[in-house]
Amino acid sequence: MSKSQRVAYACGACGVRVPKWVGQCPDCGEWGSMEETAAPPRQSLGPKSAAPTGARRPAKPAQRIGTVSAAQAASLPTGIGEFDRVMGGGLVPGGVTLISGEPGVGKSTLLLEVAHRFGEAGYGKALVATGEESASQVRRRADRTGCLSEELYLAAETDLGAVLGHVEDVQPSLLILDSVQTVIAPDTDGVPGGVTQVKAVASAITGEAKLRNMAVILVGHVTKDGGIAGPRALEHLVDTVVHFEGDRHSMLRLLRGVKNRFGPADEVGCFEMTEDGIISLADPSGLFLDDAPTEPTPGTCVTVTMEGRRAVPVEVQALLGKSVKDGAIPRHTVSGLDQARLNMVLAVLTRRGGMRLLDREVYATTIGGIRVREPASDLALALALVSAEQEIAVSADLVAIGEVSLTGQVRRTVNADRRINEAARLGFKTAIVPKGSVAERHRGIEVVEVETINDAKQAAARSWARRG
Repeated sequence: MSKSQRVAYACGACGVRVPKWVGQCPDCGEWGSMEETAAPPRQSLGPKSAAPTGARRPAKPAQRIGTVSAAQAASLPTGIGEFDRVMGGGLVPGGVTLISGEPGVGKSTLLLEVAHRFGEAGYGKALVATGEESASQVRRRADRTGCLSEELYLAAETDLGAVLGHVEDVQPSLLILDSVQTVIAPDTDGVPGGVTQVKAVASAITGEAKLRNMAVILVGHVTKDGGIAGPRALEHLVDTVVHFEGDRHSMLRLLRGVKNRFGPADEVGCFEMTEDGIISLADPSGLFLDDAPTEPTPGTCVTVTMEGRRAVPVEVQALLGKSVKDGAIPRHTVSGLDQARLNMVLAVLTRRGGMRLLDREVYATTIGGIRVREPASDLALALALVSAEQEIAVSADLVAIGEVSLTGQVRRTVNADRRINEAARLGFKTAIVPKGSVAERHRGIEVVEVETINDAKQAAARSWARRG
């Protein structure tokens, strides 16, 4: 870079620019991430800057919207039900999807299955370009999962030009690039995986997808905070952004939509990880409910949470330990729940419910490895704590749905009717919900509306006494 050129520094993690080098990024706080780059040219503020640029005749004239065909944007179902659900029906020719997830969660296994199904469906060739594994490693995974379609091609490349060369030779209808951070654009400055490189690679692949009407899936790394590594501009370049998440110690995997130009952006797909690959779970309810014991157990209560547009029943379990000595801090441990909401529910039960829980050791968890963060699970958590403290089991055919406020009120939640319908479908007989949250009549299930946490405690006790 010549001395006559203006110099700036860009963060390799978030892309923010600063005029001088600093050790720590002032925007994202990353250390040692500032890279030297050419600063954009200064724009003149004089009268000439307001003059429009020279117009030229476009390659294709503008069309009336009614004459534009939507057939090219039709989705191609892959046959993987939960994947198609999140994608809005399937893969769209010319659409670019960015999928992220923690290392080892199963992204490559899922996408290999997608490529296999795509080729088997007769949509054309599928090319998997991997920069993290060799072709032999991918072949071994394909042998294990049965993904050996004749229309599936493999290439192990980290050079952008070589990847585009494979696209030219194979002429695929689907390209999977695993991952975008491992591919290098030789004509672009910056370190591999940096802001400049990632933007260049993603822009080139996106342009190729639109030119060839080719569906593309880009795999993106995640940061330690769970976000997609690289510039936020990467998410704006693509048409669809999805996160693949799950605990390594659990069979459950969730594909969560974040952005989708071709369908709903709040959809969630459920999968089960097995030795033979990933299986779609059209009805995952059994994963989140404990096997029914011969007798109900104290300290458990079922709620119905919303994962995207899907109502999912989840069993919440609570266990109370011994009281701690004066001045000691009791241990409050959660798994799959929000620590802050547990502390809040304990405080409400102590202050508004006449119970003494803040000095007790408390353990709370969900079944099946699912993470519940929405406030609608507060009521079930509260009843599980009451059940554990009183050593009285809540009825096994009861669900509790509602947010608990600091005043002890049970507040309304969204999609209450959809949650109740799902509970009724699974055989639950009683639903405790906030007053005024139900808009329709439900058959096969008794709906009990409550206003306060004490009302909910009494309703749960009556339900158990009636059926116990």
